[in-house]
Amino acid sequence: MKIFFTTTLFLLSTALIAQTDSKIYDIVKNVSSKRIEKDIKILAGFGTRHTLSDTLSTTRGIGAARRWIKSELDKISNECNNCLEVFYQKDLVKQGTNQRITKDVWVVNVVAIQRGTKYPNRFIMMSGDIDSRVTDPADYTSDSPGANDNATGMAGAIEAARVLSRYKFENSIIYVGLSGEEQGLFGGQGLAKYAKQKNWDVIGIMNNDMIGNIKGVDGVIDNRTFRIFSEPVPASETEKQRKSRRFYGGEVDGISRQLARYIHKNVKTYMPEMNPMMVYRLDRFGRGGHHRPFNDAGYAGIRIMEAHENYTQQHQNIREENGIQYGDVVEHVNFDYAAKLTAVNAINLASIAWAPPAPSEVKIGGIVEPSVKFTWKKINDPNILGYKIYWRDTTSPIWDHSRFVGNVDNFILDGIVIDNFFFGIATVGKNGHESPVVFPSEVF
Repeated sequence: MKIFFTTTLFLLSTALIAQTDSKIYDIVKNVSSKRIEKDIKILAGFGTRHTLSDTLSTTRGIGAARRWIKSELDKISNECNNCLEVFYQKDLVKQGTNQRITKDVWVVNVVAIQRGTKYPNRFIMMSGDIDSRVTDPADYTSDSPGANDNATGMAGAIEAARVLSRYKFENSIIYVGLSGEEQGLFGGQGLAKYAKQKNWDVIGIMNNDMIGNIKGVDGVIDNRTFRIFSEPVPASETEKQRKSRRFYGGEVDGISRQLARYIHKNVKTYMPEMNPMMVYRLDRFGRGGHHRPFNDAGYAGIRIMEAHENYTQQHQNIREENGIQYGDVVEHVNFDYAAKLTAVNAINLASIAWAPPAPSEVKIGGIVEPSVKFTWKKINDPNILGYKIYWRDTTSPIWDHSRFVGNVDNFILDGIVIDNFFFGIATVGKNGHESPVVFPSEVF
């Protein structure tokens, strides 16, 4: 096996990839809290967006809400010379599928695709939920404004489309409003199935569910911290992969966890005032979100949300009891915070969409040796600068160290003992953007 490394190339390339991209700072600046506020108020103004609510009214119910969402995405597309493919994706869910489906209902998602110029079948996705609910999940007539849960996530997806539609990307971006979340994650299930049918190469999905509350039920007020939930390993892993982890590690290195680390690193680079908190869990304790159906299908998926929830303001009938105002109303939403978390999504959508594909067939070796060996399959793309090896302490949540190794397909990391660290490899584009890190899947 031929191993080579050029010091001059390393120094030059390191200088190149150390630079930040000014366009990412522009994206942060262009996210508008005023537009997000306007959209949240419009969505909350539909009265209820319960999945089983009215679909014929022009002013109330989920039908009116999804038509408005589609019209907004159509407007954005018109302003960018039809750069978005906007359509409904729907599935019929039959009465009795679960206790929350009390009648047959079409679960309708609103999808907008911004096609990549080089990899149109590779997708990074941002989702928000269209639907809302009150205390009784089967109550589809009572007022349920769902201002934070989840008009904030839906407004964020629309705003991300407004901002990013001004740019061209190598990979495709999907902005989607998912329905049926409160009734059993049906919208996500439908779109994940649709992605499989269409043979989409899904890089990952960033699910946004409640991104507008800064005052927790515990009294903490925090407008900078947010949570990134991610499962440790794919639910679809094979028995062979599970047994391999026992001997080689990787218990917290699944594709969703790598997406979470990517977001953490990017936010600390471009939005250092924010405090991304990685939570090593699929979702909140015993609860679910719309990234889970994508995880179940074998795709990378994470949940971005506020750090401090207020349970008196979610899944509640609007009322006052003992001096406490219950209900998910607009007055409780912090629009500036929702804009910050929208920017978190937008910069990561852009960074991944501008990045080259990740390496494949990543292999690692170096048992009982003073060095670690790597091989991988290179990407055939003239705009690739090369590859970067990452490693970290086995107890570290993020990648502690990295080394750019040039446009090669193998490397020996001298002086590093394989037993003491975990490793991964990312592809680096000439524009400085990197793919998510790939954890080795084979040993040699």
